[in-house]
Amino acid sequence: MFDVFSSFPPMLLAFLAATLFVAGCVRGFAGFGAGMIFMPVASSVMPPASAAAAFLFIDSIVAAPLMIRALRLCEWATVLPAVIGSIFFVQVGAWLLATIDTLILRWIIFGIVTGLLLLLLSGWIYKRKPSKPVSFSIGGVAGLLGGISQVSAPPIVAFWMASSRDPAVVRANLIVFFPLAGVGTFAAYILNGFFTLDVFRLLIMAVPVYGLSLALGSRGFKKADPALYRKIAYSLIALAALISMPALDPLFR
Repeated sequence: MFDVFSSFPPMLLAFLAATLFVAGCVRGFAGFGAGMIFMPVASSVMPPASAAAAFLFIDSIVAAPLMIRALRLCEWATVLPAVIGSIFFVQVGAWLLATIDTLILRWIIFGIVTGLLLLLLSGWIYKRKPSKPVSFSIGGVAGLLGGISQVSAPPIVAFWMASSRDPAVVRANLIVFFPLAGVGTFAAYILNGFFTLDVFRLLIMAVPVYGLSLALGSRGFKKADPALYRKIAYSLIALAALISMPALDPLFR
């Protein structure tokens, strides 16, 4: 077993497991946020490409059962154009991930998470009915950022949450969007060689931890006030962004 995890010191493995557990609870509870929590933190202690590939595999496989109920609640008229846009532009994001310096990528991830979080907290509301071109464009931005960092949630979350839709519908849209959009990301990551042996070693720990945390988070959503999940997710995302900020490395590393 030691040989299996030889690339990951025990403390690093425990740190990643704890981060993934929190991320999974938020994902199960809110329908989004796992990548926004896991990626900024994980990419500060391991190569961003490896972190992104591991998270894509974990979230796509383990979170699939959440789609069963969400398929009946989501708004296909806005979800499908967003998925197509994401699949189209994720290739560009994956290329950037393969070519940009790690430190620059960390700053990009921090900027993405912080900027969209501020937009969500501002209370901005999108009052119009989303057209197919608008949904495609938002999905395209999400795909671009997802290819770079597996943090595709901010634009699509800001778009759907900045509306008067019921939280259950928003959550269903998000739960359906990410696995479908992930098909394009899988293809892009395979072409760029991101699925390494270290990634699959990490899955041995990550799959059971993420599966348990998703189940706990989903159970919590059923019992909680629907409006509460926004505050919880935003607080954890803000904390993850702060910890991952490269300028604060002397404090946290």
